[in-house]
Amino acid sequence: MTAGSPPSPSRMLARTRWFVGALLGIWRREGLGGFVLRVKLRLRSRPRAAIGYATWLRRYDTLSAADLARLAERSAALAHRPLVSIVMPVYETPENHLREAIASVRSQIYDRWELCIADDASRAPHVRKVLEAEAAADPRIKIVWRRENGHIARASNDALALATGEWIALLDHDDILRPHALLCMVEAIGRNRDAEILYSDEDKIDEGGRRFDPYFKPDFSLDLFLSQNYLNHLTLHRRANIEAVGGWRPGFEGSQDYDLTLRILDRVGTERVVHVPRVLYHWRATPGSTALGTHEKSYAVDAALRALQHYADRRLPGATVTLAPATPYYRVTYPLPAPPPLVSIIIPTRDGAPILDRCLSSLFDRTDYGALEVIIVDNGSTEPDTAALFERWCARDDRIRVLRDPRPFNYSALNNLAAREARGRFLCLMNNDIEILDPAWLTEMVSLAARPGTGCVGAKLLYPNRAIQHAGVVLGIGGVAGHGYKGAPEHHPGYFGSLKLRRTVSAVTGACLVVGASIFREVGGLDEEKLAVAFNDVDFCLKVREAGYRNVWTPFACLLHHESLSRGADTTPEKRARFEAEVAAMRQRWGPVLDADPFYSPNLTLEHETYDLAVPPRLPPLAEAAGGKAPRDRRVEPLPD
Repeated sequence: MTAGSPPSPSRMLARTRWFVGALLGIWRREGLGGFVLRVKLRLRSRPRAAIGYATWLRRYDTLSAADLARLAERSAALAHRPLVSIVMPVYETPENHLREAIASVRSQIYDRWELCIADDASRAPHVRKVLEAEAAADPRIKIVWRRENGHIARASNDALALATGEWIALLDHDDILRPHALLCMVEAIGRNRDAEILYSDEDKIDEGGRRFDPYFKPDFSLDLFLSQNYLNHLTLHRRANIEAVGGWRPGFEGSQDYDLTLRILDRVGTERVVHVPRVLYHWRATPGSTALGTHEKSYAVDAALRALQHYADRRLPGATVTLAPATPYYRVTYPLPAPPPLVSIIIPTRDGAPILDRCLSSLFDRTDYGALEVIIVDNGSTEPDTAALFERWCARDDRIRVLRDPRPFNYSALNNLAAREARGRFLCLMNNDIEILDPAWLTEMVSLAARPGTGCVGAKLLYPNRAIQHAGVVLGIGGVAGHGYKGAPEHHPGYFGSLKLRRTVSAVTGACLVVGASIFREVGGLDEEKLAVAFNDVDFCLKVREAGYRNVWTPFACLLHHESLSRGADTTPEKRARFEAEVAAMRQRWGPVLDADPFYSPNLTLEHETYDLAVPPRLPPLAEAAGGKAPRDRRVEPLPD
C-alpha cells in the first residue's frame, strides 16, 4: 500500500470480518457482561480510525523551524558530547544519492561528528569530484581512496581506520539521516552510559523523496535478531568493540553488518543494547536494493546464514541454521538435552468428555516427543462419560494420571496443584480444548525452554477455522493485554515477518505454555488469590520476566485451540464482578509495565491487534522531550480464555 493511500476494499473487508469475529468470540466466551466490560476497556483508550503513514508523518513526525531551533539548543547544552565517527563505504554511487547522503550528515543538529569515507575504486568520475568538493567544504569529512575494488567489508575497514571517535555509526552511501538522528542517539548514550550498541527505527524513501514502510522495532530481542537482522541502520557501536573483533569480515558481503553485530554480541552480551524508538534513518529503495526485499540480493541471505552458523558454532553448540519457511529470514534449530527431559503436561478439565478425548488422542497419536507424563486435573466432573474416559485413558497409557480437585473453578489453583505433583523437569500448561497439529510441537518448545535464560515458551494457536488465535501477547491492548494479530489468516506474515519468526515477547497464553519446573516454583506459580480465571498467564509470564528470564513465542509449534469449549460464558453477576476484580488486580500490580511493552513499539496502536499506527504515538513530541528525557530507549530484553 502506498504511503498515505486509503486501505483497499479487500483489506477493509478483511478488517471488518476480523473485528466482527472478535466481537462475536468475546460475546460467546464471556456473555453480555464480559462483552460490555471489554467495550468499556476499549473506550477508555479512545479508539481512533487507522491513518496512512503520510498523514501520520504530518501529524507526529514533522519538525518545524522552531522545533529544530529548540533541538539545537538542547544539543549545545549536552553535558556528554562524544565524537561520533560515521563510516560510509562508497562505490559507484549515483551522484544525486551521494550528495544527499553527505548533505544529511552535514545537516546534523549534533555537530560532534566526523564522516569517514572509503571509495572502493569507483570508476565513475563524478564520485571523486563530489567527494573532493565535500571534503574541501567541511574538515570533518575524511576520505581514503582504495586502489582496487575490494567490496564493502574491506572498504568499511579502511573507512574505520580513519575514525577517531568513541562511537561508530554506520551509513550506506545512498541513504539519509534525519537532522536530529545523531542528537537522539547521543542523548540515549547519555542516559545509558554503559551501552555497547544502539539502534533506531527506520523507514524507506523512494526516488521521489516519499517516505513509506516504517519499521517500528521492538526493544532488543535476541530471538528475533537470530531470525532477522532488524537492527539494520541507524546502528552505533563502540569503536573499541569493532576493533576487538577484527572489523568487518570479507566474504560476508551483503550481511557484513549482521556478521559484525553477531560477533560483537558474542563479546559484550545482550544486556547493553539500547533501542531508540524514533525513525532516524531513511533506507533508499531502488531496484537491486535490499530495502525492496532480500530477494533482490540472494547472496546477502547466503552470507547471513553463514554468519549465523558461525555464531551458533561459537555460542549454541549443536544448533543448526536454515531459512525459515516461506521467508527470506532464518531459523535456528536447537538440540534437545540428552536424554530428552521429562515434560509434565497439565490439563485441567471438568466433564466435556469428547473435548478432552480429542485433546488426548491428538496428543498421543501426533506427538513425536516421548518423554512425557500427563496430569489431568479433574475439577469436579459428574458425568459418567467423563469417569469412563479417565478409566479408559489411564488403562491405555501409564503416563496418564488423574488428580481430583472439586473446589469451585480456579485455573491457577488447578495448575499449581498439578505442578506440585509433577515429576517433569519441564511443565506444559495445556487447555483441554487443544488439538495437536504438528508432531514436532513439543520438541520445538522444549528445545527453547532448555536454553539458558529462557522462561516461558508459547506456541502458535489457531482457531478451528485456521485463523490465528495466539501469536504472542501484547501488553496494553484493551487496557491489560491482548493477542497480537488475533483473527488474522493462518499464513499472514505479520509485521515485518513477525508471525513467521521466533521472537521474544512479554507474555504467552497459558492455553499451551512450556516452562522449567524450577522457574515455575521460583516465581510462586500462578496467582490463586487474585487471578483465579483471567490474566493469570500474563501475570505469571511477567513474574518470570521480572525474575530475569525471557519469554519466547515460536511459530514452529502450531496447534489448534477450540478455545474454552468446556467453560461456560461469564454471564452471572458473580463472574462479571470476578473479571472486573482481576482487571483491577492486573492494573494495580503491573500498570506501568502494561502501558510500555518493550517488545511492541509505542508508535503502534494499543486499540486493537492489527499493528496499525498509534494515533497518537505513546512518545512525547521530540522537541518537547526536555533534556532529552524520552521514554523507552530501554534494554532487554491475555485476554482470558
